[in-house]
Amino acid sequence: MAWVQRPLQVLGLALCAAGCAPGEGEGWVHSDRLYMEDCWNGEYDLKPTFFSTNPYRDQALIRIQRGEDIEELSDGVILSVDRVKHIREELLGVPIPVGLPVGVKPIGVPRPITEAPLVSLAFYLHQTCHQQNGTIYSIDGTITFSSLFSNDPNETHGDDRLTEASFDVTVADPRAANLDGEYPEGSTSRLTGWFRYFFERGQPAQPFP
Repeated sequence: MAWVQRPLQVLGLALCAAGCAPGEGEGWVHSDRLYMEDCWNGEYDLKPTFFSTNPYRDQALIRIQRGEDIEELSDGVILSVDRVKHIREELLGVPIPVGLPVGVKPIGVPRPITEAPLVSLAFYLHQTCHQQNGTIYSIDGTITFSSLFSNDPNETHGDDRLTEASFDVTVADPRAANLDGEYPEGSTSRLTGWFRYFFERGQPAQPFP
């Protein structure tokens, strides 16, 4: 099952090594009908209380979560954002396609010859599901940033520390896809959300005592 976990785990470790930065914020994440096999099938409201950006070069990992516990024990959303500078300069206010993370694809389906998405999303229910693979991924949709943190951990300008965005995506477990890449009826979910927070630099991650 590691094939659907590894890309975000690797990126997360790299970004946290640069210094994780938790901060307060506001936002919501909601689905009228969220489906996760052997876990959830119905309305879901995340009610996030924790917002963070982990910057690394021209990439950012945004975490929107209920509570401040580690990801493996929490419910939340991770957004992997590539080409931060390009988005800030050219794409603020523009809907950006959201797709599967690099390295994640349905089993048996050839990898499409397309550019990697600028933004990908993972939605995890590790607190609710209490299972190893309680994560589903964006397969379609858009996100619109009205503001995006500059990715400079030493940023002093308030406006450049602000991240604000709304998203409307379809999420699913890639393993549920048919051989043609399509998903069975009822196996996908629509997830919407909005968030706004200022980057606050935190202490570097300490993976070992």
